[in-house]
Amino acid sequence: MSTAPDLSGADWRKSSYSNGDNGSCVEVAQGVPGTVPVRDSKRPDGPALVFPPPAWAAFIRTLKGRWS
Repeated sequence: MSTAPDLSGADWRKSSYSNGDNGSCVEVAQGVPGTVPVRDSKRPDGPALVFPPPAWAAFIRTLKGRWS
């Protein structure tokens, strides 16, 4: 059985690719052991997706490969 991590004290940071007009922004939390939480910055009280670190790393590698 899996339980959702407590994200109430998570340290969220906004993507450096987000624009300044509160548009499409993604935030990623640091300091949550064993997971990489991701959320929409326009809905900070909304749901977060939680990824295992290897899956998140593979996702980022794929993105970097497409725009490098």
